[in-house]
Amino acid sequence: MEILVISNGHGEDVIALSIIDALKKFPNVSKIVALPLVGTGYAYEKANIPIIGTVKTMPSGGFNQDINQLWRDLNGGLLSLTYHQYQTIRKWGKKGGKLLAVGDILPLLFAWLSGGEFAFVGTAKSEYYLRDEKGWLTSTSLVERWLGSMYFPWERWLMRRLACRGIFVRDNLTAQILQKWSLPVYDLGNPMMDQFSVNPSVTFPCESEPLIILLLPGSRMPEAQHNWQLILEGVHSVIEAFKERSLLFLAAITPSFNTVPFQEDLIDKGWQKELDRTYPLSIQDPQSILFTHRNATLMISQQAYHDCLQVAHVGIAMAGTATEQFVGLGKPVITFPGEGPQFTQKFAQNQTRLLGCSVTLVNTPQQVGTTLKQLMNDPKQLQNIAKNGQQRLGQPGAAQRIAHCLINECFTN
Repeated sequence: MEILVISNGHGEDVIALSIIDALKKFPNVSKIVALPLVGTGYAYEKANIPIIGTVKTMPSGGFNQDINQLWRDLNGGLLSLTYHQYQTIRKWGKKGGKLLAVGDILPLLFAWLSGGEFAFVGTAKSEYYLRDEKGWLTSTSLVERWLGSMYFPWERWLMRRLACRGIFVRDNLTAQILQKWSLPVYDLGNPMMDQFSVNPSVTFPCESEPLIILLLPGSRMPEAQHNWQLILEGVHSVIEAFKERSLLFLAAITPSFNTVPFQEDLIDKGWQKELDRTYPLSIQDPQSILFTHRNATLMISQQAYHDCLQVAHVGIAMAGTATEQFVGLGKPVITFPGEGPQFTQKFAQNQTRLLGCSVTLVNTPQQVGTTLKQLMNDPKQLQNIAKNGQQRLGQPGAAQRIAHCLINECFTN
């Protein structure tokens, strides 16, 4: 069996990789290749997964929902890129290869256009955007309620095609809703949590130990750079709020980024670069870079993403998938809107709906410090956050369960 995996974003690439790793264990899978629709597929290259077809990073970084960003991408060759990718996918489907689409409607549409059998892992949508276990959210519009689901009728139409052999959604609530339309939906968990050890409890260290804060500026440039500058304002507010306490900030920066601009922003704000990279913490990144300022240490890491998320107590985040993974560990996140194109006010509000009480949305980064203090003094809320994260992101092991289902139920002929 030969499988082409198509995905549309760095976070989606990483999720797809976890499923690919599980698929490799099946002897009847003879070939797995990938086609990242957004970006150049750094995660696939690093994992030595062959990339077929044409790949290219667009000016918007792949987030071109507004007209200005779309126009930039069109000028940057978006139509030509899309056509060549379609040709590659169509050729794969015609020769009888299977397809696994990971992401949103774009890979789902491409998979259907291939003419071959396909399965879909929906990473972008969840019914939690519209409702929770108690019913519709007050922010849900009449139009959204009339449509019936976060997956619109045209998306459900694609899912209903005979060539669609399986749909894997991110949570139980979404599976329950889609099953009302008799779609081939499986509720097997969320692969984005597979590489983590989930301990559903939130505890902050005593005063004598450092408070560890995760910094997530996102995975698309140049937006991540702008987000970083805002996050540093939030970092300053935390330092002001905790003047007598040792603080450690862990900046998890996408491996493909050049960190020099991030370092320059720190130096501009008075941080001192340290030659000694050692820190008494289980972060396995010999190339990490340390900075100090007053009572705080800040570590830039590009090789210890999972370690950073596991050891941090709280996050300051302007990211998508990474924020969700941190919430899935049962930990609180403080966020604020950026200038876009992705992390806008609307995106931040939607993310708060998706992740519930685990995310606190403030208006400006200057509010982070006081918000964090209030959060640390509310043990009941921290308990709710721990429970909520596990409920919305699920248990580890989803990739293995999805791979088993693909081979033994979806792609059987």
